[in-house]
Amino acid sequence: MALDWKRLLCDTRIREAEGGRASASLEDDGRSEFDRDYDRTVFSTPVRRLKDKTQVFPLEPNDAVRTRLTHSLEVSTLARGLARGAARWMLREGHLDSSQQVLDIEAIAATCGLIHDLGNPPFGHAGEEAIGSWFRTHFGAEGQGLLHEAETATVRAGQLRSDFLRFEGNAQTLRIVSRLQLLADSYGLNLTVGTLSAAMKYTAASDETSDTGPADRKKPGYFASEQRLVDRVRSLTGTGTARNPIAYLVEACDDMVYATVDIEDGVKKGLVSWPEVEAFLEKHDDSGMAKTVLKSVHDYIEKADTPLEGRARDEALAQHFRTMVIGHAKREILAAFQRHYARLMQGEALEQGDLIGASGASRLIEVCKRFGRERVYNAPETLRLETLGRRVIHGLMDIFWEGAQGCPVPVDTAGKDWKKFNKSPEGKVYNLLSRNYRTAFESACENSSLPPLYHRIQLVTDYVCGMTDTFACSLHAQLTHG
Repeated sequence: MALDWKRLLCDTRIREAEGGRASASLEDDGRSEFDRDYDRTVFSTPVRRLKDKTQVFPLEPNDAVRTRLTHSLEVSTLARGLARGAARWMLREGHLDSSQQVLDIEAIAATCGLIHDLGNPPFGHAGEEAIGSWFRTHFGAEGQGLLHEAETATVRAGQLRSDFLRFEGNAQTLRIVSRLQLLADSYGLNLTVGTLSAAMKYTAASDETSDTGPADRKKPGYFASEQRLVDRVRSLTGTGTARNPIAYLVEACDDMVYATVDIEDGVKKGLVSWPEVEAFLEKHDDSGMAKTVLKSVHDYIEKADTPLEGRARDEALAQHFRTMVIGHAKREILAAFQRHYARLMQGEALEQGDLIGASGASRLIEVCKRFGRERVYNAPETLRLETLGRRVIHGLMDIFWEGAQGCPVPVDTAGKDWKKFNKSPEGKVYNLLSRNYRTAFESACENSSLPPLYHRIQLVTDYVCGMTDTFACSLHAQLTHG
């Protein structure tokens, strides 16, 4: 199956793609539809909330250490630059028709970098695991008590269960931008299908993932509630179940950033020293690239006008190391994109899994990630706060499940059942849920073919995932300790 940039850069918006009205014609202000995607994303509430969501260190008081917002801005900036290099090469080689397509690819990559973590719950990946474990505790390890009779002509019961048992922030991102960011209708930010296609890092449904298959099928990419939208996006962009080539570029930028900046933040927090970092890299990087980069880093710092000592010197070394590694990796990844371009445009998965794996920077980036896993993420301070986060999320889900499962559906606010529910303890809990999420839930119960139980559960996960770390802790304390 050959992919085609004319279709990949489809600027039809979600609402029109799903049979709604087309967006009103706007005065030409020099922006493409993909530029508009980026701009409306920057101004959105979910992006603002990222400033108080965990990147690595929950509830971090040091403003110099990264949050999800600063991480996402860095990924977005890097993705725009890498996509620019790839698109300019494609234009020179005759794979693109115009310089406008170069600009469109840049804008899409920047937007995808900005939104790629919107679906992460409070406390980062520990929060994702907490949501999954809550469902296993309440409904059994295989979801035996969850939606076992919900098979329909279009959706598998296994998919409905796996959406929650294997809860994934990437799938929640798609839901946020296409459903939950309510404005005047139920189409979220009403992004273009070209941007949505590139934003899908993973392409499998939750019950069709594989640990041994292609990298883009190792985690769920979407929920059953967005299946129809995904099918439409795939049809309009021509990807089928293949991955959009821009998604490879954005993924590489995410990996480059977190592999290096997590080390930098670990040094800044004093969890590790720079000599520890150097010793680890030199020991485990058999490619020799770490030694080359470290020598360049030292040469640069030694030539600094102001001599640095102690912690200040360690932090300067870590910052320049991040700069050097990302610069080297970008060049290698761009070369890998060019080498594997034909394969990507056939919709075929890379044997190495991703562009970094297929590049000359593979070993260096992997060793940086390994250092983060072994020396930064497992620091006692991080583990204590992750444990707190897990207890907070479990507690909040217990509380709000009480309200969600008691709500009579379909919702009829004028009916006797609703008035009775509204006065009950469960009804009072229900009314604590965000109005946006309740509106989405009530609309889904009325218009969706999925079972009400699925939407009840999703109401709880939508609300909890939308919380910041601080809000989650504060609300949990208010509801449990007074």
